Amino acid sequence: MARRPAASGAAALVALLAAWAAPAVAQSVRQLGVFNSWSAYSAPSGTGEICFVVTKPSSVTPSPDGYSQGYLYLTDRPDEKIANEFNLIAGFKLAADQPASLTVDGHTYPLFVRGDSAWLKDPAQGGNLAGGIRAGASLVVDLVSEQGTRVRESFSLSGATAASKAMSDAC
Repeated sequence: MARRPAASGAAALVALLAAWAAPAVAQSVRQLGVFNSWSAYSAPSGTGEICFVVTKPSSVTPSPDGYSQGYLYLTDRPDEKIANEFNLIAGFKLAADQPASLTVDGHTYPLFVRGDSAWLKDPAQGGNLAGGIRAGASLVVDLVSEQGTRVRESFSLSGATAASKAMSDAC
């Protein structure tokens, strides 16, 4: 069975958010740059350096009950030999028994969901997805909230290539 991301992917986003909130933590998370809609970061982890790129949805339609803020990111953990690990924090609770997918320029990737997060069902497709994000013009994620509402999160790909290069250079 394919390896499912553990809490470490979510921990990267938590570290990022903590960095915005706490100056002491901010010293350990280093912003590599802001590239239009995308940002790149690096931080030390228990097993070495972790780098990630992150963006927020440009639109969420319709806005589901309890929506806070969504994030999409790709993470590299070279010491664990993990590259281009996709994770989505939807910003709302997802229906576990409903299909979810990500489409970049017409190529669709099925997603595995848990709580308010989603990952590629086939993590081996991370490299293909990352390449599509760098070369693509549009990215949408189709999800179902725990209330049964179909929600579409759309993301700008402007700056994704530069952010990915900064991440690769750092890790």
